[in-house]
Amino acid sequence: MFKIFGRNKQKEDVKLFYKTDMHCHIMPGVDHGSQSVEDSIEMLKAEMDMGISRVILTSHTTAETFENTPESLAEGFETLKAAVEQEGLSIELHYSSEYRIDEFWDQLYSEGRIVPMPGKFLLLENSFVQELISIDELMFDLSSKGYKPILAHPERYSYYFQRRTRYQKLHSLGVKFQVNLLSLAGYFGGGARENAYWLLEHNLVDMLGSDMHSLEHAEVIKHYLNSKEWAKLQPRLEGRIVNDMIK
Repeated sequence: MFKIFGRNKQKEDVKLFYKTDMHCHIMPGVDHGSQSVEDSIEMLKAEMDMGISRVILTSHTTAETFENTPESLAEGFETLKAAVEQEGLSIELHYSSEYRIDEFWDQLYSEGRIVPMPGKFLLLENSFVQELISIDELMFDLSSKGYKPILAHPERYSYYFQRRTRYQKLHSLGVKFQVNLLSLAGYFGGGARENAYWLLEHNLVDMLGSDMHSLEHAEVIKHYLNSKEWAKLQPRLEGRIVNDMIK
């Protein structure tokens, strides 16, 4: 597989046009992303290779599997931050979470124990099985409390493939949409890729994220950034993608 990444140095250094990755799983040992500080450091170096200088760590918070709390996220963040300082990496780190909208989310939200991004942005993941019945009401409630909801990788929810009017409805409620670079690269299959491009064509994409869980993901993204496809797409996205506005 990795033979396809045997490019020359110049092509490997293609940079993203924004500086903030606002969706990744680089914090070590808290979900099924990075499992060690050493891997996290290498993943951050890969981010820097792609032109990223600011990373918002968004580890999963999901009922029964990754029941992260403000305390567990803070502990993981401090561990990684210390390692970054020791390594001398010039990269700015923040942390939040990718919150699956489930019963554990309900508990944390009701207790006021969620960790938003800077500017009160909040990354939310819908179920992959079916849309939450009350999602419109939740997004309205979040907005009324000053949060700025972001729907993580909407292109990956297969139940929207034949109901694309739901995208337009959710976006009209002020929900920002974040598409994965991995989806554009075809990593999650043809359906997600097609959906991602449909969202782009209809001006429904506000943010791009790596959703990086591993160094393999980093290599897939680097390869995609080196493609003719990305070279054609990038000029159309500049000025539309607002990752760097998360402050």
